[in-house]
Amino acid sequence: MTDMTEHSKRDAPGNADKPVEDWTTGDEPMTGAQASYLKTLCQEAGEDFDPDLTKADASRRIDELQETTGRG
Repeated sequence: MTDMTEHSKRDAPGNADKPVEDWTTGDEPMTGAQASYLKTLCQEAGEDFDPDLTKADASRRIDELQETTGRG
């Protein structure tokens, strides 16, 4: 018999699968991991890094720069 809690967690979408607009913490400052990766992408793309982006904006910017740099 499968535990319902375990089953529910497996079926629940992670943040990577959830549209950025639906993130409940999207207006919080970007995470350290986002900032680090975004700095790397900005350097590779020759673009300026904005340290004041929100989590949601950083995610969008990462997506854009992955396309620009070929990492996407």
